[in-house]
Amino acid sequence: MLTDYKTLRVTDEGRILNVQLNRPEACNAVDGQMLTELLEVLRALEDDATVRVMVLSGAGDHFCQGGDRAEFPALLDRDPSGSELRALANRAQRVCAALAQLPIVSIARLHGDVIGAGLGLAVFCDLRVGADTSRFRMPEVGLGVPPAWGGVLPRLAEEVGQAQVRRLLLTAEVFDAAAAERLSLLHEVVPADDLDAAVTRWAKPILRRDPTTLRITKTMLNARAGAAQLSVGGYFDDELLTAAMSRRALLQRP
Repeated sequence: MLTDYKTLRVTDEGRILNVQLNRPEACNAVDGQMLTELLEVLRALEDDATVRVMVLSGAGDHFCQGGDRAEFPALLDRDPSGSELRALANRAQRVCAALAQLPIVSIARLHGDVIGAGLGLAVFCDLRVGADTSRFRMPEVGLGVPPAWGGVLPRLAEEVGQAQVRRLLLTAEVFDAAAAERLSLLHEVVPADDLDAAVTRWAKPILRRDPTTLRITKTMLNARAGAAQLSVGGYFDDELLTAAMSRRALLQRP
């Protein structure tokens, strides 16, 4: 589990595994390398009987400012058929599915900007605690792309509610931690200096729970979320995103 990663910092505290997005120079933008490494960590956790809680955080000033915007056009330039972009989008979907289906409890530790793909990763965690200075945004429509990353739309609708997600998507507005808590995107808001203490406070009772009971409970919750994801087409996000980005690239050509 303690493999040297290029985009992650993984520290094992025994029953708690800390996974930190580690591209602070790029505000932890999610790229293909990060998705590959996240998938490797999450798959390893499926068979790890010692870890009971995974904490997902971000290095530097921000949790994550979204997907790497330079990567999509670069992939299309290299492969105009869109197959490489489709593979990247499919990898994002697999990461989010693996995160949701983890047999252990995941906690998102959020600070700074939590935007786009960063918000997607956070919302697939079981519990989310954020600094009172954190900011959130779903910018896809404002950027001219559909909200088709990782199957996040049905997950957001389940967590927040369809009416609120519609407003946040169509306006692409920035909202603060207090608003995120009202929307149930955050379960708790604390001062930035208290984030680690809050995560520890949440993890302690989880470590005392029976792991089989936790795993069954998560399976029951995921059964409902899976039905919602299928009903709104979340399983086809890789195709939707590839088609939309390919069309956008075609329209922008001279």
